Amino acid sequence: MIRVNVTGGELSKNEINAYIARAEEKYPNGEVNAMDIKIDGDYVDITYRYCQPHFDRIRRITGYLVGTLDRFNNAKYAEVQDRVKHSLS
Repeated sequence: MIRVNVTGGELSKNEINAYIARAEEKYPNGEVNAMDIKIDGDYVDITYRYCQPHFDRIRRITGYLVGTLDRFNNAKYAEVQDRVKHSLS
């Protein structure tokens, strides 16, 4: 369900549905969860708001690029625990 906020005038349900369809067509890889539609005379400004995509963090630990430590054996996990973290000062 896409939340639609219309300011500066009124739009019919058909017009709103057409703007939603346009957003889905124009941005097929983005999941629109809200739209702000501002009406100014003959002009319409549309702001799309997207759902945040899932982001997996990848780190280099003990020479390996990993997202989680669940596949490390006891020795590698011990290396992680003994690691010295350096900070940028």
